[in-house]
Formats: sequence, structure tokens, C-alpha cells
Amino acid sequence: MIILVLNCGSSSIKYKVLDMKTEKDYSILAQGIVERIGLEMGSVTHKRLIGDKEKYKKELPIPHHTLGIKGILNLLTDTKWGVLESLTQIQAVGHRVAQGGKYYKDSVEIDEGVKNNISKLAGLAPLHNPAHLLGIDAVEKLLPHAHQVAVFDTAFHQTMPEHAYMYAIPVELYEKYDIRRYGFHGTSHKYVARKGCEFTGLDFNKAKVITCHLG
Repeated sequence: MIILVLNCGSSSIKYKVLDMKTEKDYSILAQGIVERIGLEMGSVTHKRLIGDKEKYKKELPIPHHTLGIKGILNLLTDTKWGVLESLTQIQAVGHRVAQGGKYYKDSVEIDEGVKNNISKLAGLAPLHNPAHLLGIDAVEKLLPHAHQVAVFDTAFHQTMPEHAYMYAIPVELYEKYDIRRYGFHGTSHKYVARKGCEFTGLDFNKAKVITCHLG
């Protein structure tokens, strides 16, 4: 199963293409980044991770995210730089989404309701959620056959009890503006915690582990 993973920021798109056989048996076919979207001159860096493993880099105007993703898809099927014969091989697209609020405890397949919630939460992640929606909309146009999944940075932290996520502020501010502790970089924390348990032989669902995300 070929999966395209996208991390759309306000002016950049990071991506990887994975050939997933099972959850633990997979290979990364290509990866890259589109930068300076919306500025006078943008750039694309693309690297094949199979075959000759050459790197492609080019500067060109990239006025919006749809054009950036279209450029990525063109590279993935290019006769020299590509790793796919056809875009129909991409069965699913995973989007990293910064803010899922109190709505999501797990990754979900994207539909109109999910898009509406991501938009509704833009005030809590103004530089991220609007950009994620641009990426989702672009994929809908360019890869209409592919399933899209949102992976929320906040989902991992949604088991926090109320006394841990509430701030010492009037409850009206929480009710009106959703001001609370959400936790971020949950995809990283979950991965590190799971790997730590694998290395030490601990049960991931029962172990108490401290993880650090160094950015």
C-alpha cells in the first residue's frame, strides 16, 4: 500500500512516500520539502530513497499550496526523479494536523465534518490549521481516489484528566474560548514512548514513561 504523508505549514510542505506492507514492515521511497510558498521565489528539494538516490533541488515561484502539492506529485511520477508509475498507486494520504481540540482522541478519516472542526479550531493554531486545510483541499482535487486521514498532534494527550488540563482561570473563559491545556507534538511523544517500551520490554499500555521532545 502506497501512502503519501504531508505536513503542510503556512509556507512549506514536508512529505514522504511510504510503501506499507504491514505496520512494522515498510520502506520510504522518497521524501522532500517545498519551501517559501507564497513568496517571490520558492524552492523544492526532493530525494529518491531507492535506486540511485539522487537529490533534486530547484527554485521557482510557488504561489499557493495546490501548486506545491501538484509539483510534488509530478516529481513522484517523473521518469528520472519519480518512484511511482502512476498517481493511482497512492491509496491514502496522511496529514499531520496540529490542533484537534477536544474532538479527537485518535486519527480519523477526513470528511466534511472533520474539515469543519479543523477550521473551527484555527483560532487555537492560526499558523497551522488553515494550512492543513489547504493541503487537504488540494489533495481532494489532485487525488480524488485517495482516502485522506488526519493525524492530530493533540490526540495523544486527550487522556489528561480535567484537573491537569484546566488552567486556574475563570471557567467562562474555557467555555467561551476553549482555553485549556491541549498538549502538542503528540505524534512524536507517542512514537518515542512506544519505542522506549519496545527497547525495555515494558507494556506500552501500562508503563509510566517520561518522554522529551527536543525541537
